Amino acid sequence: MTDQATLTKPSSTDREAIERLKESTRGPIFQPGDDEYDTTRSIWNGMIDKKPALIVQCTGVADVIMAVNFAREAGLLVAVRGGGHNWAGLAAVDGGMLIDLSPMKGILVDPEARIARVQGGATWGELDHECQQFGLAVTGGHVSTTGVAGLTLGGGIGWLCRKLGLTVDNLLSVDLVTADGRFLRCSADENRDLFWGLRGGGGNFGIATSFTFRLHPVGTVVGGLAFWPAEKATDLLHFYRQYITSIPDELTTVIGFLVGPPAPFLPESMHGVPLVTLGTCYAGNIEQGMRTVQPIKEFGPPGADLIGPMPYEVHQGLLDPILPRGLRYYVKSVFLDDLSDDAIGTLVDHAARMSSPLSLATLQHYRGAVSRVDPDETAFSYRNAAFAVTMGAAWTNPEEDATHVAWSRDFYSAMLPLSHGVYVNFMGMGEGEDRVRAAYGERTYGRLVALKNTYDPTNLFRVNHNIRPTGA
Repeated sequence: MTDQATLTKPSSTDREAIERLKESTRGPIFQPGDDEYDTTRSIWNGMIDKKPALIVQCTGVADVIMAVNFAREAGLLVAVRGGGHNWAGLAAVDGGMLIDLSPMKGILVDPEARIARVQGGATWGELDHECQQFGLAVTGGHVSTTGVAGLTLGGGIGWLCRKLGLTVDNLLSVDLVTADGRFLRCSADENRDLFWGLRGGGGNFGIATSFTFRLHPVGTVVGGLAFWPAEKATDLLHFYRQYITSIPDELTTVIGFLVGPPAPFLPESMHGVPLVTLGTCYAGNIEQGMRTVQPIKEFGPPGADLIGPMPYEVHQGLLDPILPRGLRYYVKSVFLDDLSDDAIGTLVDHAARMSSPLSLATLQHYRGAVSRVDPDETAFSYRNAAFAVTMGAAWTNPEEDATHVAWSRDFYSAMLPLSHGVYVNFMGMGEGEDRVRAAYGERTYGRLVALKNTYDPTNLFRVNHNIRPTGA
């Protein structure tokens, strides 16, 4: 397998092979110049503008197998798209093949068994919509437009994680197409080694065509956000550090630093000015939840308080307008074991230097159910981390790329001495092998390399946060 795609300028032989591929797949295939090509190749991160030689939109497992076999035999670089919502823009490729699962959105919920079977192109908003009809949910992310596949394969941190654990802690099985075109069911009873690696190891081992999740009763939650002027950030973080020592697992919280959007839920005095926010999701008894969040409501008090009972599905979409499709994005991230005075000072200082009014920095609190799973149970390694910090730069003008990327990197550099590791789904573009190793730790990384050697020894699936097979 070479590192170069071969279909940038297809030969007559290539064109004949492509025609045969079109005849053998049910989904459409797009090439440069086709009417829907540019729309189909676009992804959430507007900073990524890659042009695949082929886009295969798969309608089912058969199309995925056909596409994988074609790409392998042609020596094509392969990217895979589920939801296409990824900080690093990994659902794109120049000159190779984009295997697009976005038409594969089938969702089947069994409310009695409390399980859901979900195809690899579905988003969390689509899954939540089906599950909420029955008052059920599984840990998703923080934005409803995130793809189910990408979030799950990286571990799955979200608003329910302190109560229900990570997404992978609720994963019962995965259907996978491997690099050699095999279709495998992976679970605790079948292909257990691969099932372990798929729970945190990303898209390194194949294309996940469907997932089966265990569901839990989740209906109305105490959710929403409270906002304060940025000048209150240090005091808020000191309050928060003490507050989270006694909260129940039912409550997951996130601190955010942002510039107030011109939204109707914020007073005009908060529009366009730096703010600090505290988001909540209490999944349990509503009256108890309101008592639990009351100290937040009393701190300050907030300049705007949107925390209260709401459907979980509504809560899951609250951050969608803050992270819309098409902006230019760049992210760095770290784990923290504690919220020290130094960490608080660094957070506040660098958030105040935010170079774009569209950027967002966050501090999410974990532990709870996440920390009660044995670290060897899944490939997600950082079970005992207390917090994750993300420095998400967002902007619109390509001429400002260097400025906003520098803000995220400088923030990261300042946090690095206080931190360890990284969540693979919060990694940015081009972070390199050392950072991938840091996402897993040496022991877990070694196990993942062994799996890669078995299931993808030629590194066909390498447009990802790549676990390189031995000798590749």
